[in-house]
Amino acid sequence: MNSSKFFLLIVVSIFASFSLLAQFKAENIGGGAGYGRTFSVTDLDGDNAGGSYFRAFLRHSFSDHFEGEIGAGIAAELEGETYQTTTHPLDVRLLYRPFIKEHWSPYLYAGVGALWYKIDQLPGNASQNIESEAWSGVIPFGLGLQFKVGDNTSLEISGGYHYAFNDELDAVLADANDGFLNFKAGLTMSGFDWNADLDGDGLTNREEKKLGTNMKLADTDGDGLVDGEEVKTYQTNPLIADSDGDQLNDKEEVLTHKTNPNQPDSDNDGLTDYQEAVTYSTNPLRADTDEDGLTDKDELMTYKSDPLARDMDNDGLSDGAEVLENKTDFAKADTDGDNLNDGDEVMKYGTNPLMADSDQGTVNDGEEVARGTNPLSKDDDVVLEVKEVGSKIVLDGISFETGKAEITPQSEEVLKKALATLKAYPEMVVEIRGYTDNTGNRNFNYTLSQRRAEAVKQYLIQHGVEGSRIVAKGYGPENPIATNSTREGRAKNRRIEFVR
Repeated sequence: MNSSKFFLLIVVSIFASFSLLAQFKAENIGGGAGYGRTFSVTDLDGDNAGGSYFRAFLRHSFSDHFEGEIGAGIAAELEGETYQTTTHPLDVRLLYRPFIKEHWSPYLYAGVGALWYKIDQLPGNASQNIESEAWSGVIPFGLGLQFKVGDNTSLEISGGYHYAFNDELDAVLADANDGFLNFKAGLTMSGFDWNADLDGDGLTNREEKKLGTNMKLADTDGDGLVDGEEVKTYQTNPLIADSDGDQLNDKEEVLTHKTNPNQPDSDNDGLTDYQEAVTYSTNPLRADTDEDGLTDKDELMTYKSDPLARDMDNDGLSDGAEVLENKTDFAKADTDGDNLNDGDEVMKYGTNPLMADSDQGTVNDGEEVARGTNPLSKDDDVVLEVKEVGSKIVLDGISFETGKAEITPQSEEVLKKALATLKAYPEMVVEIRGYTDNTGNRNFNYTLSQRRAEAVKQYLIQHGVEGSRIVAKGYGPENPIATNSTREGRAKNRRIEFVR
């Protein structure tokens, strides 16, 4: 097998390998071929007509900037008017790409290899003892430029120099080693790099193909999150801008509202995150935005209350407490209209906020509270109307045993009314006045009236009234209010008066 056939076999092997690689989409592998011209740089510089140059290669990418290459040439012919040499270079190279643009990329290269050469025509001044066929070491270096013409194909032009380790390529020995310039153009096909990240979104091309995302577009669905963030950080769908279909795109949910982009209702209150964030301005992360015991949906859809106001009517009870516990009107501070707000009725007085008169004693709760009587007891609802200082009321119905100071049971109702009056007006000081008619011994009547007034005072003290608020005084037959000439008149004069 001659040398040309040997190098042809190498080139064919390279292309066969590349075809297989392309067929099976081997990772980080590419290859290509180019054709151009050579110009010898030898001891016969003035005798240089140029020759043809054909080279094929495989490349492997190590990083964004560095690639390795192995290549072989079928022919790199060095021709002049007086000589002709055929060379077959075989070398490995390191390529450096300073930057990569979308459609083009420059590179520098340098390498080392071997050069088989054959001197087909000797010049007239050929040196003695020159080997016509031999191997030489060679160092190739130069630069190139690639222009993208397809997804995996680019047009490549390059120029460089092959520096040989001997001075025999032109069959003339002199002081300097021989070499040749080369310029070529061709096509380069890259075996697709499935581990690369074309769009810089944090997903490899392999991952993007599996997901169906766009390998050339970092944000396939245009939601403001790159595909890598969606898949690896937030577990959202990189193909759908609104993964959970709640009308907020994934970026808005993740970065603006901090909601769950995979759940349309992050707080499970029955309203979508969009409705909460945009329509109602409630907190999509809190089912009960105002913490009143009602979910935002219940407030908006069921009760028509304000989901942003905990206590709509400012009565001291939350809307939830009014609706769920007390059954009061959350929009009306005084549900029963008794002049006490619902909060005071429930928490301060213990009255029924749904009933104006909790004790059903004929006086409403607000009036009882205002005058100091117990709104939970109807016994003190009716009191004596003692309006001004000095005004007096005859306590009709208080009776005593004949000639004695013992109060009869029939007097209880009137005494309770007097007691209620004193409790209703805690600042009131009163005088209990006892009177008799004019029959009998005058001194006895004075004593009896004093004892009867004291008896009434003791009753009131025993039922909770401070003794300092009560003065008891007997006036005997003085100040009659009716005639003593008749039985009826004398009965009226035997009386107890309540004087403020």
